[in-house]
Amino acid sequence: MEAVRRFLRGDVFYSFKQSPLVMVAAAVTLVCILAAVFAGLIAPHNPFDLKTLNLLDAFTPPAWSDRGNPSYFLGTDDQGRDVLSTIMYGARMSLLVGLIATLLAMVFGVTLGLLSGYIGGKVDAFIMRVADIQLSFPAILIALLVDGLARAALPKELHDQLAIYVLILAIAASGWVRYARTVRGSTLVERNKEYVQAARVIGRHPIAIMFTHVLPNALGPVLVLVTLHISEAIITEATLSFLGVGVPPTQPSLGTLIRIGNDFLFSGEWWITVFPGAALVMLVLAINVVGDWLRDALNPKLR
Repeated sequence: MEAVRRFLRGDVFYSFKQSPLVMVAAAVTLVCILAAVFAGLIAPHNPFDLKTLNLLDAFTPPAWSDRGNPSYFLGTDDQGRDVLSTIMYGARMSLLVGLIATLLAMVFGVTLGLLSGYIGGKVDAFIMRVADIQLSFPAILIALLVDGLARAALPKELHDQLAIYVLILAIAASGWVRYARTVRGSTLVERNKEYVQAARVIGRHPIAIMFTHVLPNALGPVLVLVTLHISEAIITEATLSFLGVGVPPTQPSLGTLIRIGNDFLFSGEWWITVFPGAALVMLVLAINVVGDWLRDALNPKLR
């Protein structure tokens, strides 16, 4: 409780209270997360229960339209699935993939950054040259390359079963560089300080020094990167799913829903793609606003 009271009296929470935009963005993010996590309880329909689907309800416009049905507030898609319910279930998949891919990229990048900055020499040169090469390509191309190699190596009958894991790996492989470079810079500063030299004198193992002494002092920028990277991972997942190389159709994400609706956009069924697209934009924008605020709030030079 004392830690909570100290946080409520701290500069970070004061900065949060002074920004109405950040408060709205945090509320939107929280609502999106809760709607995705509890979609099975609060969604009006289960869009993936074949027993409840009726093809006669396909292409029903939003409830406020002339041909709308109050049971389907945002209308239905080509299979008669409630668009609002599919958005909730699709957001769950997008958030799951984005969060796990971000955490995987963080662990991999932070580890390589620590090794690069603390050991130095040829290890540092090799890791940083690999990072420089990867930075010369857009993240989406790296993700497509990893996804293509994984699909080529796996048997076709396992593609749908392992599609989510391959997607997470592809997104993580395209995002580890920023963590490695950030942690490397902090490690280069920390490794020459007195407390690190004292740990060496008393005979502590280099791995113990890296993870128990250097790492805690290099995590500040990493926390901000995680917040900003989640939204980028969600966008990357949506892009890959839109291109047809993301999650399988049986477990659609927001990107898959946008791709499905795009086929009917010019035939008049605009709601099938517009509402999932609006949900994706709202979610990513809210997370970005919170991430930008967190970056400024944790920067001592701006206090």
